[in-house]
Amino acid sequence: MDCSQLNSTEKTRTSKLLDEINEIYQDIREESGRCAEAEIIFDGIKDEDPRALYQLAVIYYDGLGSKEDLGKAIEYMTTVAFWDSSELGCIRYAALYNLGRAYLEGFGVEASSAEAERLWLLAADDGNPNASVKAQSSLGMFYCRPETLDLRKGALGVMYLYGHGVQKDPDAALFCLKEAAERGNVYAQGQLTACYYNRKLYSRAAALGERKGIAIAMFYYARCLQLGRGVLKNRDRAKNYFTQAARIDPEICKELQMDVLHGRI
Repeated sequence: MDCSQLNSTEKTRTSKLLDEINEIYQDIREESGRCAEAEIIFDGIKDEDPRALYQLAVIYYDGLGSKEDLGKAIEYMTTVAFWDSSELGCIRYAALYNLGRAYLEGFGVEASSAEAERLWLLAADDGNPNASVKAQSSLGMFYCRPETLDLRKGALGVMYLYGHGVQKDPDAALFCLKEAAERGNVYAQGQLTACYYNRKLYSRAAALGERKGIAIAMFYYARCLQLGRGVLKNRDRAKNYFTQAARIDPEICKELQMDVLHGRI
């Protein structure tokens, strides 16, 4: 059902429930009937309205007025996080943050610090004040843990690579990124792929980019396939990897595409 087909009464009820849902959750025992009503309405428009899908994910995750369903909650939250639209704003960031928490704690999914980090980095959006402040704060605490030495190495590598807070040092950046990447830091793996590519080490960039499911790495691998750098030229595979990268992180791919248009990649 398209949202435009809802009559004015249904639109008003839906909008009101979206606005008041947090208040409903504060006193779940007294408002369980309203949560059941919300679930029915949200389910009817979840394919058209990511806000409704997000609220359904919360309902199933917390078992609010409905039986807890972690599998469905994760599925819905993931769909919202990677919804094909640039107009989601805070809903996307909130979904990414919540997914990161789920992966860190292993709640509803297999625990993965690397995946939690990847999702929180997307939610933090390089410190964007309109992004998830919770994700930005959580990353700070995450990187302070003794077991995340590799993550700090990755952050230091990026600082040296771009000259953020330190003098730019490509050699130091390469060393730090390589060490962090070998320890499993997915963000460092993506940046290392870019580092190899920009140093014209195309075979290394292609080999690393092909096996790493992170947008930066996949984009550079696609570029190698497109131009036949370090691998045999294959435009069909290149298109496939470009598409996958854009689905994972459309914003970073827009920036990388501008670099392509200006001849920097």
